[in-house]
Amino acid sequence: MNDDLQRLGLVDEDEIELDEAALVLAQLDHPDTDLAPYEELLDAIETRLDVVGQMAETASERAEVLAFVLGDEFGFAGDKDTYDHPDNADMIRVLDRRRGLPVSLSMLWVAAARRMGWDADLLDVPGHVLVLIGTEADPVIVDPFAGGVRVGAERIAALVHAFAEPDRAAVTQVSAMPNRAVLVRLLQNQASRAEKAGRGRRALEIYVRMTTIAPSTVHAWWERARLELVDGEVSAARSSLGAILEITRDPTAREKVSETLEALQGE
Repeated sequence: MNDDLQRLGLVDEDEIELDEAALVLAQLDHPDTDLAPYEELLDAIETRLDVVGQMAETASERAEVLAFVLGDEFGFAGDKDTYDHPDNADMIRVLDRRRGLPVSLSMLWVAAARRMGWDADLLDVPGHVLVLIGTEADPVIVDPFAGGVRVGAERIAALVHAFAEPDRAAVTQVSAMPNRAVLVRLLQNQASRAEKAGRGRRALEIYVRMTTIAPSTVHAWWERARLELVDGEVSAARSSLGAILEITRDPTAREKVSETLEALQGE
């Protein structure tokens, strides 16, 4: 297992630098790639923000600076033409192509803002990812996938309504995503696309990464166990299911795991 990957699973939440962590994850698929040019690009973005944003004090002004530097100067934009391409969730390729998914572009925006000491978080919106610039007292919500356009309450409400599940309680608010959850969201995009493309082992590899950097994520362990069973790795699946019992007290989840383990007896 990659040492950098294991370190991501051990560091405190606040120590995770989203852009650097995303590069570490991407390098797993590009082991011969030198990260120095990509780190220099991130530094160059920071340098331009420092110059252009010297007088930016409000959240609105800072959002404008981020849109100008990342969008207009460096050319980052949402990939609307080949949205589902795996490159859009691979930070090395995102930096190469200046194109990405909502989550990968939002990670760049938030990481760049934080380098400046500005308050910024990714917002977990159903079916999308947005960025909050500023604090609750001075908030601005933008959409990096759309070049940093402002997003108002009506647009957020429309997204929530569009992705509401019939049998579940309505979502009444969106929340900032912890750093580790952001990395899981990025990897989930990779795993879903891999499995959709019929690449089950690739998806399994990504879920292994997910459980390494976020070992308390029940969903990742369950999906890992499912794919291990598909691959005939019964012993590994038992271990993954056992990990779920160690990290959750949820009675429904525990019952489901216990029933699955019982069904696997003798295999």
